[in-house]
Amino acid sequence: MIKRRKAIQADAELDITSFMNLMIVLVPVLLLSLVFAQIRVLNIQLPPVSEQQLQQEQQQPQQLELEIHPDRLRLNYPAGEPLRVFALTAQGTLDFAGLSLYLQDLKLTFQQQNIDKQDITILAPDELDYQTLVTAMDTVRSFKAVVAAQVVDAELFPQIALGQLPQPEATE
Repeated sequence: MIKRRKAIQADAELDITSFMNLMIVLVPVLLLSLVFAQIRVLNIQLPPVSEQQLQQEQQQPQQLELEIHPDRLRLNYPAGEPLRVFALTAQGTLDFAGLSLYLQDLKLTFQQQNIDKQDITILAPDELDYQTLVTAMDTVRSFKAVVAAQVVDAELFPQIALGQLPQPEATE
């Protein structure tokens, strides 16, 4: 009988340096991309549909409206009655900064008169671009204020309803 010797096999060394290099690069890239993948949700209210809601709306005719036109912003209070018109700025853009300052004064006036106004309706044309609508919603919702040496978002009119801007009547 012949004895066979088993060859002693040395454990093979795993070379994982390339995998570790990949992880060193991939982990920070994934962590940085998380900041850009955030989604913000804006809560809006749909116009009333039922009879009961229509009656509630009629009982509260004091609706604050913001009309967005291509050449101006018009603030209505009560609904349909012009309160203030904001013309284009010198740069040819809509005056959201002026609107924000006026809404801050209006909110303070409401508080002094004990009027708890939280809602606003934004009336926009169909062809309005998305960024302008979002800027309008951000402007009427809140403003930046300094409280205790920190910049915070102070509330203006957080309950936003969207509507379609009525078409101007053609004059003959």
